Parts: sequence; C-alpha cells; structure tokens
Amino acid sequence: MRREGRLTPAQARALDELLPRFGLDVSAGPLDFEQVFGRSAPLTLEIGFGNGDTLFELARSHPEQDFIGIEVHRPGVGRLLNHLAAERLANVRVLCADAVEVLERNIPDSSLDAVLLYFPDPWPKKRHHKRRIVQPEFVAHIVQKLKPGGRFHLATDWPDYAEHMLAVLQASPEFTNTAPAGGYVERPTARPLTKFENRGLKRGHPIRDLLFVRR
Repeated sequence: MRREGRLTPAQARALDELLPRFGLDVSAGPLDFEQVFGRSAPLTLEIGFGNGDTLFELARSHPEQDFIGIEVHRPGVGRLLNHLAAERLANVRVLCADAVEVLERNIPDSSLDAVLLYFPDPWPKKRHHKRRIVQPEFVAHIVQKLKPGGRFHLATDWPDYAEHMLAVLQASPEFTNTAPAGGYVERPTARPLTKFENRGLKRGHPIRDLLFVRR
C-alpha cells in the first residue's frame, strides 16, 4: 500500500528535483545494473527502507558496493534523497513503488548479492496476518532474484512475526539458515540500528535477526 504522509517542503523539493537523478522507473522493465551504476559491483536491495537511515549508512560505509532501495512512503524517500545529494553518494538508486511489482518487473534473476528486509509492518492482529509481506510466494521471488550464495537478512521486534518468518524460510528448500542452532542470529555489526528497532528496544521488545543464504 502507498502510505502517504505529510511532506516537508524539503522532501517535496527532493522528490521533484532529485528523484530523476537517483530514482529508477518501474515502467522501464528489467534493469541493467551495470548500466545504471556504470560499473560491476556487489548489489544489495533493501525492501521498505523507511526513512532511509540504514540504506544511507550502508552506502556511505561501503562505496565499493551498490544499493537499491524500495519504499512507498514518499516522505521517507524524500528524506533519503536529500541525504544522498548532501553526501554526493553515487552508489544508491531508489524506487517508490510496490516491492513485489519491482521484483517481478525490474529485478533480473540472479542479480542480487543480498536482500534486506528490516522491521516490516508486523500486522499484529491475527486476521491481518495474511497481509504480512513474508509469505511463501514472496520468498520464492527473493530466491529467484538472489545469486547462488546470496544473503537474505531479515529483522523484526515482534516475536510472533519472527516465528512466522522463520517457519516460512525454513520451509523453502532453496535457503539455508546460517544460525548454528537453526534459529536466529546475533545482529551483525554491519546492520545499523534503525528508528523502529530503537523504538522496539525502548518498549522492551526482543529483536530477532534471521540470515538465510541461497543454496
């Protein structure tokens, strides 16, 4: 769903002036990432980047890598665009569109080195669980787009959703759980703390990280 919020003047300006520079067009069909970035480099996709802090920090810390971000919340997209322009980062592109639509239309098979899904909407009410993004069909899309050996890293602060994620991913024959005991992993130091994570920690929510690798 497209979640519209109040745009600040700076965010609105960024969408008008910077999205043509950093944005990608979902109507363009399958993307050639070597052409997009002008080089061949490890490529990470973050789905639902929120306010963009994690994507920004990863891109700034790893200039040797390229990053794609998907987000439907336009204020968050505008905020990220302003940060990218201020730091003159050239290794990030964004799509303001539905993630499944992008996976189906724009991401070539076996093109991604990693997919990140941090703190997606947990849809906590049982009658809404079917709206959760992590479902078998979605996981099948991720498998298709990852290179062999590619990583799928997820995080949530909802124990029920963590169990759901774990069950869905464990059921995929194409993924291997990197956790030694077959459960959750410790938060990798490379994953920056997010706004939603800090909010969850303040509320006493346990944070769960899952890290699976495509076979």
